[in-house]
Amino acid sequence: MDCAKVGKLILQLRTEKGLTQKQVADQLNITNKTISKWECGLGCPDVSLWEELAGVLGADILKLLQGELNPNRPDIGKMNQIQFYVCPTCGNILTSTGAASIACCGRQLQPLSPATSALKHTPHIEEIEDEYYATMEHEMRREHYLLFAACVNDDRIWFNRLYPEQNAAFRFPNMRSGATLYLYCTQHGLMRYEVDVLLNKCKLPRTKGRDSYER
Repeated sequence: MDCAKVGKLILQLRTEKGLTQKQVADQLNITNKTISKWECGLGCPDVSLWEELAGVLGADILKLLQGELNPNRPDIGKMNQIQFYVCPTCGNILTSTGAASIACCGRQLQPLSPATSALKHTPHIEEIEDEYYATMEHEMRREHYLLFAACVNDDRIWFNRLYPEQNAAFRFPNMRSGATLYLYCTQHGLMRYEVDVLLNKCKLPRTKGRDSYER
């Protein structure tokens, strides 16, 4: 562990939070001289303090140990580059629109890689008023069910959480051409479908999408 790098990062994070050395020290029940010692690179925090220190500074423990944040490139703001994450422990669903370091239940999560050939999971779409109604022949038992459905284009996302013991069906908005539909199965993972392709398979004419969708 490079104490000089760690101390520099502690100083940076403390300054960003607008905290004095004494304020940080009081929350950790130590002296402000100890904080000063860390920031000067003359020592590193005791292992028993890392978790609480990370909470005070609003930082990831691993990044503190490494002594560097390594920021990602700026998000370019395109929703069609969204990535999905599902925690294998608690089932928490997270998303990012750019490179991100995502963790849940103490585990680092990797973005899901969508499959594009899950034929047996392909939804059937019907047009109802100004929306689409999707149905699927899919189990919805607690051991095997669809967790969520999401429709994405370049500037917006529609998201629907699904639950076991319910029908594998949902409505989603008529978005502009080029929208992508994502489904996540608890056994088979993430699946991706181009909405225009689904419409053609169901032999439905493609109507002009709205500029916005009112929830």
